[in-house]
Amino acid sequence: MPMNLTKVFDESELSLEVVILMMAGLMLLITGILLFPVATGGLPYYENGLYGLLLVMFSLQIISMGKTPFGDLKRSKLVVAAGIIIGGIGTITCFIPDAFNDIPRLLLFLFFGPGGVLLLLQMILSKDKLRVWSEYGGIFRHLITGSTVAYVSSILISILLWNQSLLSVQMTAIIVLIYGAAIAYLSVVLRKIYSAYPREKERKDGEVELPIDRAMILFTSVFMIILGVLLIPVNLGLLPFSGSAQLGLLMMIFAIQMIASGSTPIGVFPRSLPVILIGFLFAALGTVSCIIPEVLVYPLTVLVGVLNILGGAISIGKFLGQRASSTDRQKGKIPKILVKLTVSQLILNVLAITFGLSMLISHLLPGLVIGVVLAANGTVLLYLLYVLFVIDKIQKEMETK
Repeated sequence: MPMNLTKVFDESELSLEVVILMMAGLMLLITGILLFPVATGGLPYYENGLYGLLLVMFSLQIISMGKTPFGDLKRSKLVVAAGIIIGGIGTITCFIPDAFNDIPRLLLFLFFGPGGVLLLLQMILSKDKLRVWSEYGGIFRHLITGSTVAYVSSILISILLWNQSLLSVQMTAIIVLIYGAAIAYLSVVLRKIYSAYPREKERKDGEVELPIDRAMILFTSVFMIILGVLLIPVNLGLLPFSGSAQLGLLMMIFAIQMIASGSTPIGVFPRSLPVILIGFLFAALGTVSCIIPEVLVYPLTVLVGVLNILGGAISIGKFLGQRASSTDRQKGKIPKILVKLTVSQLILNVLAITFGLSMLISHLLPGLVIGVVLAANGTVLLYLLYVLFVIDKIQKEMETK
């Protein structure tokens, strides 16, 4: 019994691809289930929230792995930039009702329809996919089944996006459930394959060095800047705004960080089973909040507020503790770049506490000021990312010497 308990807290070896597929499968399954009460009028429905969330998931795949809806590409600067643009469109689609009219729906039609057809053809015609998988047999037959069902379901969803009145909401829900189940099934199959046949990740020439933690910093910074800038016209009464979708996206970002790297709002932990399960809970709450307006606004406001305050306070407390325990000699030897890193982290912690307090205490700060705080948070995150890249460069130069 003690050994089993120890294993529960061991580091998980889930790959990023498996993590994103698991989250996408969970999101689609929840959406399919929610569409049944939506069809009967039992629940409100925010279509833009779903479209925006789907675009954000596509964006994360592109930015972090170079996996586009049309196939795998070298993760060049252009591909990463395209991922950021798609993520930006998804974020604004969630926040501002009808901001882009039919553009998000048309983008998703292209991703699910032509994208699904291309992926299906690639699987059938590629020399190292269907033919090789069939020869291997075993778990690879499950990969063929899962991929085929996922691609066909994707094409069906694109048809429904093109003509939304083609099927009833209940039938649409069933197709979404089948697609979600296929994606979740694929994630389990790929986890087993990657566990049995581990492969070294090779970086291609011209590919951007952007590990998952850096990719999430980049995405979060863009998210925060967009949110902060949008809150200014929203508070001036110039734009409508979905607060529940904002909270939902925040929860999804928390969830991806937790499941992919063990990074939680209150610190970094081993990516153990409890951390992963909490991440999936956050993803489920985020999905519901994006799709069903206002239902979870109060509990998620409190949760996000408390997590921001705790995360900022714990980080500042650790810094003060380290400063108090370090000697004068250690204090005097800090390189300039590390000072910049520390200062940017401290500013982020102060901004996180400020944002958390503003969520818990109504009218603590004017809406315009909250917008500035969030935009500043995103800007400092971008600067932090730059500092981390500089540190990486210095470390590589030292290794070569």
